[in-house]
Amino acid sequence: MASDTTAFSDLVQCPVCSKDFKSSTINGHLDRCLLDGGGPQAATDSEPPPKKPRPSAEPDPSSPAVNKPSASSSTGASPSAVFSMFHTNRSNVSGKSERNVMFSNKRSPGHAMNKGIKRNLQREAELGMTAETVTPVQASVPSGPLIKPENGVSPRTLLTIDKPLAEKLRPNTLEEYFGQNKVVGEHTLLRSLLDSQEIPSLILWGPPGCGKTTLAHIIASTSKKKGTARFVTLSATSASINEVREVIKQAQNELRLCKRRTILFIDEIHRFNKSQQDTFLPHVECGTITLIGATTENPSFQVNAALLSRCRVLVLEKLSVEAMSLILHRALASLGIKVLGQDSTNPKEQDQSDEHEPKVYIEQKALDTIAHLCDGDARAGLNGLQLAVQARVGLAQSSLSAQDGSPQDILVQEEHVKEGLQRSYILYDKAGEEHYNCISALHKSMRGSHENASLYWLGRMLEGGEDPLYVARRLVRFASEDVGLADPSALPQAVSAFQACHFIGMPECEVILAQCVVYLARAPKSVDVYQAYANVKACLRNHKGPLPPVPLHLRNAPTKLMKQLGYAKGYKYNPAFSSPVEQEYLPEELREIDFFTWTPSDP
Repeated sequence: MASDTTAFSDLVQCPVCSKDFKSSTINGHLDRCLLDGGGPQAATDSEPPPKKPRPSAEPDPSSPAVNKPSASSSTGASPSAVFSMFHTNRSNVSGKSERNVMFSNKRSPGHAMNKGIKRNLQREAELGMTAETVTPVQASVPSGPLIKPENGVSPRTLLTIDKPLAEKLRPNTLEEYFGQNKVVGEHTLLRSLLDSQEIPSLILWGPPGCGKTTLAHIIASTSKKKGTARFVTLSATSASINEVREVIKQAQNELRLCKRRTILFIDEIHRFNKSQQDTFLPHVECGTITLIGATTENPSFQVNAALLSRCRVLVLEKLSVEAMSLILHRALASLGIKVLGQDSTNPKEQDQSDEHEPKVYIEQKALDTIAHLCDGDARAGLNGLQLAVQARVGLAQSSLSAQDGSPQDILVQEEHVKEGLQRSYILYDKAGEEHYNCISALHKSMRGSHENASLYWLGRMLEGGEDPLYVARRLVRFASEDVGLADPSALPQAVSAFQACHFIGMPECEVILAQCVVYLARAPKSVDVYQAYANVKACLRNHKGPLPPVPLHLRNAPTKLMKQLGYAKGYKYNPAFSSPVEQEYLPEELREIDFFTWTPSDP
């Protein structure tokens, strides 16, 4: 939509009949005016002005309104002829709403008619569409059919695809959306809301490649087909707060004039800081926009609490191996690739394929390998499949040109897939929630004396790129907190492990950390010191009034004056006695407290 839509005069001029109407009634009048083609309701006093030729562009010969401007004014043209006057030249207009051009008070009626408004209701009725997805510049949601399973894609076309395979095969319907049945499966609350287009504000939280952006894309496609809402996409990595305010202004105008809601999708919403997120608060509260945010970070820490209270948080889980298998088989069907040893689903496919194009096959074992190695990331799995097929097709083409012979079948095997993926995609963010999840799992596994689990979580962190010194510091803490006096040598072991890691670094120090982890997991545990000190802190924090003074006999007396005041008077020097000395060391009001057994009371 146009950007300058906030200031409207009391009267708005209709671009069809050139009459002035109040802004509250212009929408209904415009619908009648366009349906009647400038008929009795629209032109009782005067006929619509003749269409002026556009000085900056050639007339469109396919448009009857351009070729015959007098038809609508003299004979009352049909609605299709009238609406064709408002068809937008999409090559000259990008990322703007045609509807808003008509209502802009900064442009004359003739200019608005020249720019055009796409409201061909007959054509929309045939296509089953009544609204367009409107997206600002620098942000768009793909729409329309993205795959053609019935015809497939030539394997050679894989080498010239202009976008990643994961983007090209993005689903358009919930039936093609796999792996999140707990959230959008049949008979779920969200599924019924999406089907009825009653979409609440949402925060989609999940790991990369689990389907957050795809779910937003499906909502956009459904909104476009049903015409129930306008969908706008922005990315917090590139959008500024001014762009957000501009979209909100457009949403206010769209709701006021066209009675159509606006759904705003913010990808990576955690990239906006807390003050930037505050921009959404009043508009989500009053319903001006429906906010859908996607994030890989825990929204409890990265999203404002006030914004969270206005949105529903949906937790999308990492895709299972079964879901990844369904996604990969859907990709094979769309690309015309067959699984080795399985019959083709389309018997006529051989006859329709180009004789000069090689046939591409893939082993079932290779598909299983992708499903396991991508670690629940559909984007990584699809792009890994694309890379493996591209490499094999390119090699086959080069050998074919060298041999100058007939095309041979191409087989993608497990080793080709492993070469493309290299290794498993380990989900680990050194600065995010997974960092704290893994270190917590390591700590609890050692506390439970489960050495196998302890080694696993240690490997999960180190292989994910964690700083070994961070792990070593946590082991030093564990040696004192959980092992304590049950094995006094545990602390020197942990300190030695930290020093060794500091000396030699990764990857050599990984076995040192593993040794220390196993030692601490097998060691006896005691939290007496940890709990006793926690009781001391609670005693100090809950104490009412001034803290008790240090007893005089325990005070130091380096000067004569301090000795005269009674400092150190009556103190018994323990080494001077051959037997235990009876002496008080706590303030008088605390002498009955044993911090190893004492339970602090609530303040």
